[in-house]
Amino acid sequence: MALSTTTLHPLIFQPRFKERVWGGRKLESLYGKPLPASARIGESWEITDRPGDESIIANGPHAGRSLRWLMEQHGRELLGSARPAAAGRFPLLVKILDAQDVLSLQVHPPEAKAAALGGEPKSEMWFFTDTTPDAVIYAGMRRGVDRAEFERRTAEGSVAGCIHRIRVRAGDVMFLPSGRVHALGAGCVLFEIQQNSDTTYRVFDWNRTGLDGKPRELHVAQALESVDFGDVEPALAAGADGATGGPVVECLVDDALFRVEKVTLAAGSVIESCHPAPVVVGLVSGVLIVEGQGHTVIMRAGGFCLVPANHPASARTGDGAVFLRAIAGTGG
Repeated sequence: MALSTTTLHPLIFQPRFKERVWGGRKLESLYGKPLPASARIGESWEITDRPGDESIIANGPHAGRSLRWLMEQHGRELLGSARPAAAGRFPLLVKILDAQDVLSLQVHPPEAKAAALGGEPKSEMWFFTDTTPDAVIYAGMRRGVDRAEFERRTAEGSVAGCIHRIRVRAGDVMFLPSGRVHALGAGCVLFEIQQNSDTTYRVFDWNRTGLDGKPRELHVAQALESVDFGDVEPALAAGADGATGGPVVECLVDDALFRVEKVTLAAGSVIESCHPAPVVVGLVSGVLIVEGQGHTVIMRAGGFCLVPANHPASARTGDGAVFLRAIAGTGG
């Protein structure tokens, strides 16, 4: 029997930690994540409905059940106007990344080519929460580089020289539509909001070995079909400084797949909302109290909460808070 629309409420989930050759331990020191001992954790999957990697609800009457169960039993109520991902899955995948070494140079296939290549399209955005002074990312093509040069330098092992290099700091934002070649540099911690997909085509992996001591697989042929060679030197969207007045909402990304806003609450502020699509709240700093349908979630930095569609909720803070608000889209 379907549940009534008053039984869903703001949801939190158990994170799923992923060991990566480029990972570290900053998710523990920055956010108090209970990382497994001695492992280099590169990713914490905070909200996920991937096969074999479904988030487990951590609060309320459905604690212990999965996001997959929630989508199967109450997907229409949870999603509202949002479009589900393939196979009726939740449309967003939300992570925190800790890159203590550079990631592979990679690309995700665009919608028009993904099926033919055997993958899924994937657009994503990065919001940087902590960086070293010399942190950089690679995104898009350098001006003057064409496909022939890119292909030649890929074969030579010098393809990184073809990619636009950008310095980043905490508060910066980069949108990565599918087809944009990119790599995350060392010394970056970030929140990642992305389309529900896990297809990555590696172009170059800096001649290193993986956790098993062997070189990681490259996907050069698929990458060449996926790269947008007209995507030249894209710009960052820098996050605004914290406000001193009431709630301030800044749009960071506005795409058919998701809209992401940065919300700054001054001490003692409250913001109320009710969206026709599900909303993911990710706390950047401070303490945030989210209330809805008689349930209360107390969030600390690095925490995430999912508010179902068409469910009124309020967020308040005592000493001030900054959070991301990601609203699932209606198309892709």
